[in-house]
Amino acid sequence: MIFRKTLLFSLFVTLVSICFVSNGQTLQDFQNIKVDNLSDAQVEQLIKRMEAAGMDEQQMFNLAAERGMPASELLKLRQRIGRLRSGGITTQYPKSERGRLRQVQGMEGPAYLFDSLRKADPYYDLSPKEKMIFGYKLFHNRNLDFSPSLNVPTPQNYTVGAGDQLLIDIYGASQQSYDVTVNPDGKIFIPNVGPIQVGGATIGAVISRIKSALTRIYAGLSGSNPNTFIELRLGNIRTVTISLVGELVSPGTYTLPSFASPFNALFAAGGPNENGSFRHIQIYRDSRLLQEVDVYEFLMKGEFTSPITLKDNDVIIVPPVRNRVEIQGPVRREGLYEMKPGENIDDLISFTGGFSSKAYSERVTLTRKTGTEMRIEDVDAADFDTFSPQDGDLIRVGEILDRFANRVQISGAVLRPGTFALSDGMGIRELVEKAQGIREDAFSNRATIYRTQADFSLDFLPVDIKKILSGEVDDVPLEREDVLYIPSIYDLREEYYVKISGEVNRPGAFPFGDNMTVADLVVKAGGFKESATSSRVEIARRVKDDISGKLAEIILLDVDRDLRILGTRAQEPLMPFDHVIIRRSPGFQREQLVKVEGETYYPGEFAIAHADERISNLVKRSGGLTPYAYSKGATLIRRNEYFDELTEDQITEKNLVHVKNEISRDSLKMTESGRNLSSRITRKIEDRDTVLAEEEFSIDANELRQQAIIELGKSRDDIGKIQVKDTELIGINLEAILSNPNGPEDLILKEGDILSIPRELQTVRMRGEVLYPTSARYRSTSGFRDYISRAGGFTEKSRRGRSYVVYANGDVQRTKKFLFINDYPSIEPGAEIIVPAKPDREGISPQAWIGIATSLATLALLINNLTRQ
Repeated sequence: MIFRKTLLFSLFVTLVSICFVSNGQTLQDFQNIKVDNLSDAQVEQLIKRMEAAGMDEQQMFNLAAERGMPASELLKLRQRIGRLRSGGITTQYPKSERGRLRQVQGMEGPAYLFDSLRKADPYYDLSPKEKMIFGYKLFHNRNLDFSPSLNVPTPQNYTVGAGDQLLIDIYGASQQSYDVTVNPDGKIFIPNVGPIQVGGATIGAVISRIKSALTRIYAGLSGSNPNTFIELRLGNIRTVTISLVGELVSPGTYTLPSFASPFNALFAAGGPNENGSFRHIQIYRDSRLLQEVDVYEFLMKGEFTSPITLKDNDVIIVPPVRNRVEIQGPVRREGLYEMKPGENIDDLISFTGGFSSKAYSERVTLTRKTGTEMRIEDVDAADFDTFSPQDGDLIRVGEILDRFANRVQISGAVLRPGTFALSDGMGIRELVEKAQGIREDAFSNRATIYRTQADFSLDFLPVDIKKILSGEVDDVPLEREDVLYIPSIYDLREEYYVKISGEVNRPGAFPFGDNMTVADLVVKAGGFKESATSSRVEIARRVKDDISGKLAEIILLDVDRDLRILGTRAQEPLMPFDHVIIRRSPGFQREQLVKVEGETYYPGEFAIAHADERISNLVKRSGGLTPYAYSKGATLIRRNEYFDELTEDQITEKNLVHVKNEISRDSLKMTESGRNLSSRITRKIEDRDTVLAEEEFSIDANELRQQAIIELGKSRDDIGKIQVKDTELIGINLEAILSNPNGPEDLILKEGDILSIPRELQTVRMRGEVLYPTSARYRSTSGFRDYISRAGGFTEKSRRGRSYVVYANGDVQRTKKFLFINDYPSIEPGAEIIVPAKPDREGISPQAWIGIATSLATLALLINNLTRQ
């Protein structure tokens, strides 16, 4: 195990060294490793080597932590690897195609050496300053690489070197193929021909040399009329070693395909860093300057400075930036730009993509460092082509003014309100014509012009639109930024409506209309309910100009079910803000249900037939008592005022929902009448939902009382939490009720009452402060004390004189006293004996005893003094 761990650590050190040493970081001190200094290409290389060695990520992280790598850096490395894995795309080819592709000798995988894993944000790891440098993102875009295309036709100007694979095909009168590789001496060996020097020659020169050598065995290759031909193809290509130094993100020595260009090498090294030049990149070959690359040529024109191909031992140097300026403001691309000698502000603006639509392009402001202080210069547009920025200059582009030179506006009661151009001599009449005239509801006697004065104060100018448009008065000339407002007649009055409440399907407020009648309003409200009376419709009308104390004018009307208004005021229309009230019919009663449970022949729900129906009537309707009924234990459960009863609208909605569900389950849904019925019910349910939502804000007196009781319990520590019940148990004497129907014991029924008649009971229950709370069989000869004895007797904390009995019918009897003798209640089947506990009493503390003694001593002294006198 130790050997394996040591082996894995050695492998980890090898893997990390591949990526870290090039950044100048020392592996001897793992605490100095900085993950932020790694490029994505290096992290990707670490992942590939780790997977090839059979090591998983957790092993690598554990070993690094043991060797002192900070936890923060481990976390960064884990996040970097996770992001690369989640956003990665690997280029794959069909197996049939892999053998046909040109590859790079000594490099694994297909020819995509620079296949960086793509990410949603290709610039996530750049600092704000790096993002501002023009051209910096080019080499950090994970969706872009400069991988050289290896599968292009063999370029004739390609220089052959050691490691290149040459494929020679002889065809015609003779057929032969040769697959040869250039050796380190630059030679190839062809059987029966011998070595041929090809290193350092172009493809065209190599073809001539090979053809000349093969003529010795293929005579048909030469002559004026050859019958044998030769074709040379470049197979797998070699790699070249390129050194990149200077101001680069990851300077070092890189192995690249021999097709690689300077851009391929720069991309592999991460491109210039924030201090590097993008316009003076130097390429040296054989210690001589071969070419200077300007990245801006590619960015602006899509052109390379020179399409050269790198060779072994070429050196690319990125010098520090010489002249960088910053431009801010409304241009297409703000940022930092590198300027060459002789370039001017026009060139800088072209680099930014030009001015945006908000830019003030007639002048820019330049901030320059003079060596001793800062200096501001204004550069006019006429000097853009002659003024050359210097290193460190900051150019600010201003914005156009947020104002209009010729704007007027019109709003209010016109057909096309909006903004219009102010022309010379334009007045109100022309502006209204541009807005296609005023609306019919315009209040034309008075409009207002809002005018901005020279000091930006606001001036109000009233005008008579009607007279101006008719020509009765002179037109008013408009000025820049004038706003003409023409009010509507409805803007100058309260919005009219009428209201209906009571026994209609959709009570509420509705828009008022001229000549609107009560019948029209009832139709808008969905018609009468079944509970409505049409013989007494009341209209409450607002009172105006009456100081006698009258609050409303009351109008009574009769409306039949066909919505015909009767009476002397039948044709009188409604007035704005009228409130129509539809009363409930005195003879309408919704069914009220009660329930019988237990020992009757027909238990269940029963509708109350009469307002004075009593318990004896209910027992009779349920078939009477069975032989097993225990009438003494009968109880009545009744809702109290705190019971949350459903309103009539809620009950109706519940029934409609049930009807709709039945239609959907029944074959009735297939018929046209069934679909129409379902649609009507849906609309009525939606209407009732609106009504119920409005009723939620209504005030209920019972709810207020219940809330007051609960709040009292919360505010008083001696009371505690109060639980308000919404049903109560009422003790009744069913034997007396049945023997004397309609007597004083026979209660009148109410909706929701439940009459519970139990089967014959045979036990008595003991609870509270007894030694063994239990239930015992009822004996007619046993009394209160006998049942207490069966429970083991009273406890020391029992309060015997407060004991009480709860009978099966809900009645309660307490213990009475006669000359200090407890008179306990009698016991019946189903009774429950409750023995309460004595209240806890705190003993008198020593301080209290001292206070009492002091008070008594003081009292004794006072009495003694009084008696001596």
